[in-house]
Amino acid sequence: MQKRKLGKSGLEVSAIGLGCMGLSFAYGSPPPKEDGIRMLQTAVERGVTFFDTAEMYGPFTNEELLGEALAPFRDEVVIATKFGFKIENGKQAGLDSRPEHVKEVAEASLKRLRTDRIDLFYQHRVDPNVPIEDVAGAVQGLIDEGKVRHWGLSEAGVDTIRKANSVVPVTALQNEYSLWWRQPEQEVLPVLEELGIGFVPFSPLGRGFLTGKIDENTSFSSTDFRNTLPRFTPEARKANQALVDLLARTAEQKGATPAQIALAWLLARAAWIVPIPGTTKVDRLEENIRAADIELTDDDIRDIDEAAANIRIEGSRYPPELEKTVGR
Repeated sequence: MQKRKLGKSGLEVSAIGLGCMGLSFAYGSPPPKEDGIRMLQTAVERGVTFFDTAEMYGPFTNEELLGEALAPFRDEVVIATKFGFKIENGKQAGLDSRPEHVKEVAEASLKRLRTDRIDLFYQHRVDPNVPIEDVAGAVQGLIDEGKVRHWGLSEAGVDTIRKANSVVPVTALQNEYSLWWRQPEQEVLPVLEELGIGFVPFSPLGRGFLTGKIDENTSFSSTDFRNTLPRFTPEARKANQALVDLLARTAEQKGATPAQIALAWLLARAAWIVPIPGTTKVDRLEENIRAADIELTDDDIRDIDEAAANIRIEGSRYPPELEKTVGR
């Protein structure tokens, strides 16, 4: 697996990481624990060194799963986790990035992850009630103690990014980014390039839609959170099929799959971009990893971009109550 560095931080990771949320949370019934451990350890064997989790995933159980699975490989991998939510009775109960809470979350995450340091500690969502300078100061204290190596932000706006980076250099920003959500190109990506901050796109395969395995007739488990997303209504899926068809045409030319072209497109945007597709299946993991070997030419990228510009994406990515929590 090729390696990349997240911005100017020097943090080196595999060119494609693994988003681990689905192994415990959000996409219907998670796989058995033994299967999750096997998936994570197979990822390491295949060259993946970058694993993304959060206390909110489960909650807590995803960190515990990674802690057990990755313990034999701890010095070979980079583990990213997140703070920033208030969790009560096993459910999200608002935001909480008070410095004392940041430190509490770090201590608890270290125990669940069975490690003495967190390689990359993200603020999961910006807390409007806590100045980002105070959050950065709390993380700096953890860095000084050796409990955190690098820190990052998720779904933050450019003003927040600049303020945070002025206090403690930000290693990476994690936002949704893919061919069907390109808003980061407008303001965020130029600022990251200016400041030397890495970019970690989550949902680089559009929560599975860009794989070509989901269409308007696909039904989801009652506990699958895609049921709540406007972009996943049957009508929106039917309208957005044109984007999948575009990827499929390019994939046929390259002897690849739509998912691999979607990931290769991201990798071609900049050397400091590291997508973290998630999956619960080993064959999909291996398919995603092979995307790092696909080289798209400038002509390929131009053709994809020009065709995509003529496709109108239907449906917002979050319901209104969640949209309010991003881009702050």
